[in-house]
Amino acid sequence: MIRYALACDQAHEFEAWFSSSSDYDAQAERGLVECPFCGSRSVVKQIMAPAVSGTKRAGAEPGQTRAKMQAMMMDVAREVRTHVEQNFDYVGDAFAREARDIHEGRSEKREIYGEATPAEVKKLKDDGVPCAPLPSLPPDPSKAN
Repeated sequence: MIRYALACDQAHEFEAWFSSSSDYDAQAERGLVECPFCGSRSVVKQIMAPAVSGTKRAGAEPGQTRAKMQAMMMDVAREVRTHVEQNFDYVGDAFAREARDIHEGRSEKREIYGEATPAEVKKLKDDGVPCAPLPSLPPDPSKAN
């Protein structure tokens, strides 16, 4: 896996992981790499220092580090989802219509979440309406076997 620092033509900076350098090039060429903030597909790689690691990490087995990273990512996804559910208005399957109405000033400006089909999301992004997927709720670690 390789991590790239990227930026879109609207100066939004973000990072993304790819299986290889050629995987990034192929996805970018097909217009599949897009800014998570504005949906722009005009994205370029930024200069980034390589992350070089040794063969062993002091005090940690390789599996332990990976497990800790996975647990941390699951915790963050759970926190994001919980924050949205507690602070945003749920609009159900009317998400695409309501997001467009807010964007175009026909509805009160507020944070919303809900459901939308992939086609609705694509149309929103194509029209410049900001939206992003909400992370799925990871399994509750206290209920794991």
